[in-house]
Amino acid sequence: MRRVTDMEKTLVLLKPSCVERHLIGEVISRIEKRGIIISGMKMMQLDENILREHYSHLVDKPFFPDLAASMMASPVVAMVLKGVDVVSVFREMVGVTNGRKAAPGTIRGDLSMSGSLNIIHASDSPENAEIEINRFFKPAEVFDYTPQDLKFIYGEGEI
Repeated sequence: MRRVTDMEKTLVLLKPSCVERHLIGEVISRIEKRGIIISGMKMMQLDENILREHYSHLVDKPFFPDLAASMMASPVVAMVLKGVDVVSVFREMVGVTNGRKAAPGTIRGDLSMSGSLNIIHASDSPENAEIEINRFFKPAEVFDYTPQDLKFIYGEGEI
């Protein structure tokens, strides 16, 4: 049996395209309604240094300057989410990168019309989630608590 403290974690960034369009509450509402635990959250202004680290695999691409500029256009909301299989569950909720091609019902499918201004970033693996969480959060900014409604979210033996 898994302990709540051992649940998988993922990093989520609500991008400037989300912040500027006043969609923060909509996305957080979807997270909470699904039963995913928010264990850390803060607003922050990204700079080129952190973006070069975060998107190191894209730094040499010709579109990187535009990507960096879009990610620095306004603050972002960074979150640490926790839950059983949360990386894959949340990536499915997010939808494919291009909002025009994302399925209706996904965050991008419902809220985005762009491939680059696509509302949200979510870690793509548990290993990358750990690296990304450590990049954006200090240990003291991530809280390990058990919500009282957890027994109504997971069935017997799931955690």
